Amino acid sequence: MEQLSPLDAAFLEAEDTDRHASLAIASVAVIEGPPPSQKDYVATIGARLRAIPRARQKVRRVPWDLGPPVWVDDPGFDLGYHLRRTALPAPGDDAALNRLVGRIMSQRLDRDRPLWESWVIEGLAGGRWAVLTKLHHCLADGVSGAQLYGVLFSGSPEPDPEIPYQVPELVPPPSMVSLLADALADFVRFPVEQLRLLVGAARSPRRLMQGLTGTARDLAALAGRLWPAGPSSLSGSIGAQRRYGIARASLPDVVAIGKAHGATVNDVALTAISGAFRALLLHRGEVPDTHTLRTLVPVSVRAKGDHDILDNRVSLVLPFLPVDIADPVEALAVVHSRLCEAKADGEAQAGQAVTELAAHEPFGPVSWMIRLVTRLPQHSIITVTTNVPGPREPLYVLGRKVVELQPYVPIALRLRIGVAVMTYCDQMVFGITADYDSTSELELLTGAIESGIAELSATSRPRRAKAKQR
Repeated sequence: MEQLSPLDAAFLEAEDTDRHASLAIASVAVIEGPPPSQKDYVATIGARLRAIPRARQKVRRVPWDLGPPVWVDDPGFDLGYHLRRTALPAPGDDAALNRLVGRIMSQRLDRDRPLWESWVIEGLAGGRWAVLTKLHHCLADGVSGAQLYGVLFSGSPEPDPEIPYQVPELVPPPSMVSLLADALADFVRFPVEQLRLLVGAARSPRRLMQGLTGTARDLAALAGRLWPAGPSSLSGSIGAQRRYGIARASLPDVVAIGKAHGATVNDVALTAISGAFRALLLHRGEVPDTHTLRTLVPVSVRAKGDHDILDNRVSLVLPFLPVDIADPVEALAVVHSRLCEAKADGEAQAGQAVTELAAHEPFGPVSWMIRLVTRLPQHSIITVTTNVPGPREPLYVLGRKVVELQPYVPIALRLRIGVAVMTYCDQMVFGITADYDSTSELELLTGAIESGIAELSATSRPRRAKAKQR
């Protein structure tokens, strides 16, 4: 029995607060055909899932929030419930797949079961098929979700050896008495642990002061980013239904743009996203300014070499995107500068410090604070933009090659649009999630992202040519 971290629990609390939110992340793997039989697919994925015990566990809450929720084995675990199958109507184009993704992702996962689903989708154009993998955000962040492909899929076109699926041995769930006893033990442990930490810190007062000063500075920088953004139609109440759209770019082209302008791949992606939001605002007759669009950019805080599957180790930075700037090269320079400033100010470290501090406090007050914060109407963050590096080598499912990975990021709490970026081999795909009722212009956004990348690529060619001449 393992407790959820404060960050994991926060995703559950946020979903409970926003009755229209479904806080599941996802990605769609588009695969060369023909699709396998359901029997073969279940056998292959089931055998590989044995390496992920969390896939067989569900969330159990502690009565009266005396302790954090815990992961427990689901005694009624049914693999067939989670491995689902559907098909697109002809012609099975991008639009049909996007509509299906929007519908599937609009539905909340069943809290009485393990919080994931995998959908085989038949009928894609060109004889292809797809797998939509849907995970609650309390299970994984984008990085660990992408690493899941390394477990479920193969790096070789050779088929897996036939291993019959066997129902794993499950641990009986704890009783309510056991949960309460553990929670009471934590109440005793927390003061002792805090005292131990204080004594340890007091042995090195200089290091303690440096740490406190640095943390205070980082928290002040993060707090300064929470002033309300300028009013626009990009933020407001949202419903339960979602739209989904994708844009595509060449990863080598994006890398070349970054090198030509002294920027990162993430800088280039965010600049294209900024240009798309600018186009949307102008289309709606709104005048974008410097403080119109603050975005939440997740930042991985994993240690180098950490490849744990299904967990959350993420912080954030909160830059404004330069939707007021029309010139893409100038906008790229501003994006790069603002992200460097956010890193220098320690915004990500501040977010990490908050979650680490929460882990040393009783869960009751922590959960009450999360509920209070998520119930307050927030006007500071207007969108979320996340960039997930996917596999650089081809993946295969039962000998069939994965040709594309499309990411999905959830939205909630007045965020009407979110954008996820995922790389795979030499591709970059932008997945746009939008509130169905307030945002119908997804084709405008996806088209603007692709044209923004093309425009940046065109402006970078003279720089690359000059560099070669030298």
